[in-house]
Amino acid sequence: MEARCATEFAFDNSFARDLVGMYEPAVAATAPTPNALLINESLALELGIDASWLASPEGVDVLVGNVAPAGAEPLAQAYSGHQFGGFSPRLGDGRALLVGEVIDVFGRRRDLHLKGSGRTSFARGGDGKAAVGPMLREYVMGEAMHALGIPTTRALAVVATGDPVRRETVLPGAVLARVAASHLRVGTFQFAAAHHGTGMVQRVADHAIARHFPYLAEQPDRYLGLLQEVVRVQAELVASWMLVGFVHGVMNTDNMTLSGETIDYGPCAFMDQFDPATVFSSIDHGGRYAYGNQPSIVQWNLARLAEPLLPLIHDDSERSIELATTAMRGFADRFDARWLGGMRSKLGVAGADSGDPALVNDLLAVLHDQRVDHTRFFRRLSSAVAGDLAAVAALVPEPTSFHAWAKRWMGRVHGEGRDPATVAAAMDAVNPVYIPRNHLVEEALAAASTAGDLTPLRQLLDAVTQPFHERRGGERYAEPAPASFGRFQTYCGT
Repeated sequence: MEARCATEFAFDNSFARDLVGMYEPAVAATAPTPNALLINESLALELGIDASWLASPEGVDVLVGNVAPAGAEPLAQAYSGHQFGGFSPRLGDGRALLVGEVIDVFGRRRDLHLKGSGRTSFARGGDGKAAVGPMLREYVMGEAMHALGIPTTRALAVVATGDPVRRETVLPGAVLARVAASHLRVGTFQFAAAHHGTGMVQRVADHAIARHFPYLAEQPDRYLGLLQEVVRVQAELVASWMLVGFVHGVMNTDNMTLSGETIDYGPCAFMDQFDPATVFSSIDHGGRYAYGNQPSIVQWNLARLAEPLLPLIHDDSERSIELATTAMRGFADRFDARWLGGMRSKLGVAGADSGDPALVNDLLAVLHDQRVDHTRFFRRLSSAVAGDLAAVAALVPEPTSFHAWAKRWMGRVHGEGRDPATVAAAMDAVNPVYIPRNHLVEEALAAASTAGDLTPLRQLLDAVTQPFHERRGGERYAEPAPASFGRFQTYCGT
């Protein structure tokens, strides 16, 4: 990769040009004493920006919003959203702004976005600020997901503002500089339909196609194609979450991108013990966004995207509904293919067999019944391929049912006739050793927020950004939370 080593961003702001009416101009609040806590040097390299300049006073002023760089057009995007099933017609960037769009060294268009940068016209009574802890959480989670190969927005930097933020207590304030393929959401289309009508929906759709699916632009059925492509990328995304035990926690339609990137790491976390009913969010009282519900929620959100697109898909409303319904039905096939293919890889199986779904489901039933740690189990499973079944069986409190399943699984693996060492290596390449364990994340955030000590956070980042490579002395990063940690809850940090 050849870096341009620029000391300023080269902006080309297509959202501002194309979608007047879908945003409000915005200016970040002044941060009195900004201090860069983390700079993502590898991401800066992708953007062609000199990381050392970003860490300089001039760069930090840009990252925190004190200075709008040349070519920037800061704006707060408008969107609606179904939040826990209830429709809010006007949401938008209440505490964030899109600085502009940058073409990276690979020729990709990327948004530079600030979160926690102060009130905008969409603030709805909030203070527009963010605290250090939640912004560092988003940095850690985004980098962990990126290292796992899961599409995600990423943090370019976290900058402490020097301003206090009042929540349950007074906390140090921060701004997150976030980079995304775009910030187009299902809620963007909902806002266009609710406030401007079909003409604006078409403008947003054309913008989304040009940005993410340009091969559709000349197709006569491009709006149906847009729906089909978003169905595809979202089915693959949520399957990827499920394979690593990730719970997003706030899957509102305003938190679901057209690009298929994970966005808004608020009340998110990774499971320790496998349980489809796992919920971390303190406000998800009914378990709407529980781990096991995530695929059906994505389908529900996609239906909300289909609704404003119907007038564009076909002139005849009944035909349009029929076509959109068929596109929506493609979700299950896409999800099942990605999920089952991923589970085969996790189990060391190369080919396909009609009995594989039952093999997978029976294993998950054992893990659930026995409250087995999801990540440790799959990582240790590779040792069983070479004959050491005891290491993984030790994770199962009453292993009788596991041994019965393991006999079937070993027959399936060995029946393919592959070299055991090759199989084990392939399994280790998809089953991580390290995820952002909740107790370790909380420990690191507490140290950073209360004592200004970033050492635990940097050590955690070192582990989760190399998740498949077991390191000497890294045992604590692979262990689940101790019993004393108790039931873990997350908060959105707003």
